[in-house]
Amino acid sequence: MSADPLTFTAVAGRLDAALSELSGVSRSQVAQLIASGQVLVDGQLAAKSSAKLRGGETLSLTLPPPRSAHVLPEDVTLEVLYEDDALVALNKPAGMTTHPAPGVTSGTLVNALLGRMKLPEQDDFDTEGGYRPGIVHRLDKDTSGVIVVAKTVAAHAALSESFKARETQKVYLAIVAGQWKAERVAEVDAPIGRHLIERQHMTVGGSNSRDAQTRFVPLAQHPDGHGRTLALVRCEPRTGRTHQLRVHLAHLGSPIVGDKVYGRASEVIGRQALHAWQLTIPHPTTGEELHLTAPPPEDLLSAWVALGGALPGELAN
Repeated sequence: MSADPLTFTAVAGRLDAALSELSGVSRSQVAQLIASGQVLVDGQLAAKSSAKLRGGETLSLTLPPPRSAHVLPEDVTLEVLYEDDALVALNKPAGMTTHPAPGVTSGTLVNALLGRMKLPEQDDFDTEGGYRPGIVHRLDKDTSGVIVVAKTVAAHAALSESFKARETQKVYLAIVAGQWKAERVAEVDAPIGRHLIERQHMTVGGSNSRDAQTRFVPLAQHPDGHGRTLALVRCEPRTGRTHQLRVHLAHLGSPIVGDKVYGRASEVIGRQALHAWQLTIPHPTTGEELHLTAPPPEDLLSAWVALGGALPGELAN
């Protein structure tokens, strides 16, 4: 923790609101610091965020050190799809974690980004989760493809609001195996929550489930000779729940090939065959639509061919 707490004279009102106004730290972050015992009111630990202040009390706030102190820049080559003063769009390779988290401080996309630019530090005082400077949305470690990173605090706020308001369009490419019906376009509207037993996994239903909708369009398919259908599928998530595509496809009876969590390992690809193919967002400064595309990677295309599939025209070149 920092050696010298920040000290303020209280104004009347709720503790979290007053301290946020005085310190410049967001109200949600203040609430986390109160819960973790980093706030004193007249020398006594603050009991709760909603505590009422009369005005005149002495408030002490101890901030954690910036997480960047534990996350070092790394010299890693990144495939840049687009870049300007507000953002950078990258083609994240499979096998790379998006951002550091407890126990993971190297080899992430953030480490690689810090090796080439300064990122906004809007998450330095967040006491939960990982260190996420500039990160607006995430891709699973073994999912490749388009990811956008903000280069300023203002761009981060604007992009985050765009994702929250569902003003973005995301398209993924996946290879699935199972009971896919020929030519079927599947519309899935099934809430996703945490698995009641396997707490690192998600499931349809589960605890604290939230609404989730995805549209799946088959681009190519063929029988695998064992009573199942293999399909190369265009996935269009309308919401952004954790593991949404993987969970919804497993729910349909057609898990992603190579998905060891929601399906099974594959001999033709060493990860889940899922790629963030296209992303359309409103530019955080101009508001104009920005269309981003990450070409499907060789391991996914080769896996489809190895499984006996023919590439559709839009992917054959």
